[in-house]
Amino acid sequence: MALRVPPDTDAPPWLDAAALRAALPAAGESPPAGCAHCQSLACPGWESLPAPLGPPLLQALGTLCDPSDTEPTLTERHAPGTHFWHPRALVATRYFPYNRCSVWCCPPCGRGFVQYTEAGGYYVDHRIRAIDPALIVD
Repeated sequence: MALRVPPDTDAPPWLDAAALRAALPAAGESPPAGCAHCQSLACPGWESLPAPLGPPLLQALGTLCDPSDTEPTLTERHAPGTHFWHPRALVATRYFPYNRCSVWCCPPCGRGFVQYTEAGGYYVDHRIRAIDPALIVD
């Protein structure tokens, strides 16, 4: 399990797949739809937001951006029958877009979320997805 803090001590810790699983409640320990605090974030697949979410709604846990990887891959990893937007798509921590995500949790129930900002030529799209611990892979 890797939980490395980059040299800049203000930077969030890097979480690999094992550290991400350890940082979140195990499957079944957190309500799948969240608690009263986070249940409005019904996002089993990626959803667009007008702006990134943070405190007080969500608490930062870390990043999936490996500080030693100077050129993160744009390759995606999918289970058969799934795609980027699919609610059962793998949370493949070493693959795009997860290798560019920040990790957050609901303070009351611990439900985990990843956030990613897609910066296109003419737009910025902030995205969020709830993390199903059963879908986390390297």
